[in-house]
Amino acid sequence: MQRTAPIPTRTPSSTLRKSRSRLLAGVFTLALAGGTVGAFVLPEIVTPAQAQLTTNQPAGTFSFADIVEKVSPAVVSVKVKKAEDKVASNDEEGMGGQNVPPQIERFMRRFGFGPGGPGGPDMGPRRGPGPRGGVVGQGSGFFISADGFAVTNNHVIDGASEVDLTTTDGKSYTAKVIGTDPRTDVALLKVDGKDDFPWVKLAAKAPRVGDWVVAVGNPFGLGGTVTAGIVSARGRDIGSGPYDDFLQIDAPINRGNSGGPTFSLDGDVIGVNTAIVSPSGGNVGIAFAIPSETVLEVVEALKSGGEVARGYVGVQIQPVSDEVAEALDMEQAEGALIAQVQPGTPGEKAGLKPGDVVTQIDGETVKDSREMSREIARKKPGTVVKLSVLRDGKSMTIPVTLEQLPTDVASADKAKADESQEDGKGIPRLGLSLAPAKGVAGAGDIGVVVTEVDPSGPGAERGIKEGDVILDVGGKPVMTPADVRDGLATARKDNRKAVLMRIKSEQGTRFVAISLGDQRG
Repeated sequence: MQRTAPIPTRTPSSTLRKSRSRLLAGVFTLALAGGTVGAFVLPEIVTPAQAQLTTNQPAGTFSFADIVEKVSPAVVSVKVKKAEDKVASNDEEGMGGQNVPPQIERFMRRFGFGPGGPGGPDMGPRRGPGPRGGVVGQGSGFFISADGFAVTNNHVIDGASEVDLTTTDGKSYTAKVIGTDPRTDVALLKVDGKDDFPWVKLAAKAPRVGDWVVAVGNPFGLGGTVTAGIVSARGRDIGSGPYDDFLQIDAPINRGNSGGPTFSLDGDVIGVNTAIVSPSGGNVGIAFAIPSETVLEVVEALKSGGEVARGYVGVQIQPVSDEVAEALDMEQAEGALIAQVQPGTPGEKAGLKPGDVVTQIDGETVKDSREMSREIARKKPGTVVKLSVLRDGKSMTIPVTLEQLPTDVASADKAKADESQEDGKGIPRLGLSLAPAKGVAGAGDIGVVVTEVDPSGPGAERGIKEGDVILDVGGKPVMTPADVRDGLATARKDNRKAVLMRIKSEQGTRFVAISLGDQRG
């Protein structure tokens, strides 16, 4: 049998050396011509993307070492001592001892994750047994001033009986908690007795998607760990609260990084690491950081008064969907739709009504309900804001004097109707069976209760569930199933393509747009 002759090794080596020579020559030529070199060079290949490879960074800056050397001394490991009863309380709430904020736990469950286990994001500090029966948690933080002010996550130090900060040179300092803001998960700490701490600056402007970032922190108790990545997205809403505006980054973040900083290439802090998504239990490159602009606002408020004073209107709002816009004859699906006005609040005093759509605040366009929540919250109590409102197809301006956001905003009525009662006629066109609320235990005296939902009907598709209470249809209050049918019939008679139903559920009051074309006989 004839064997295949081995392929000579000289030819590839010679070819490789020639290719390398051409590559080096190409890089050298570019360096002389432009003074800069892109992230990489593709010799002898001309593509439309080639123009995008040029950057304004000087040659030799593709190492993060200079940035890390500059900022690392300001980053600290946060060690927290907690009482056993506090941890037991957290365990009872289903947090698995991981000190997961309830609002973030809801986010985890929305994606089918379990806190602390595979799929659980980095929400809590790494824990271990502490001295004399205490429990020690570990997170990250950083100094923002030479006199010892430091920032971390609220969930890192929540319930702490003692907080210690350890710097990169191994020195430890006891810190006191100046103030916390659970709504944004920011905490401000202070170390007294020293005024020459290395510190870093919070960036005043947001990064761009695609910008390089460097994260420094204390993952798994391994202090001074550095990872790098890019800004993957901005303005992320992860369901943790009304002020969600997270940066998404792909720098590897793990348990214990909570509260640590993410830096720009300028060495400024662009975000505070708060959470990761991890379906596999390991890092998958999806992390969330609180933007520095938010942290700046909270820190200034905590320094001056120990708490954040936020403006408050007192209305429940929701986004304007395409169907809602169609039902209201709006050209664009923008603004914040008021679903309910709480009694005795600034909104009621100013004359706001359910069904109003807020389109502007002080002349600035409101894109959606999240934007309205953030803008109102940024304003101080006592401020008079001018809300541009669309009501019954007409625009008007309503001044509202903001008040202080209550610590515990009144929650929506969570009473659920008794599903065993069904004394009203079904409406097969919506896939709903209805009954007067006053005839159903626990449903109240106003509206019509949904007693049964056809899972394949239009009502189910719009998220209507058993126990929901329909308050009005097309802007008119309803008390019986016949009122609901009449409301739909009137809307169809007026040649409307959709009709709004205001519905109260366990989550609060909201509007649901029902397309009249969806009514099935």
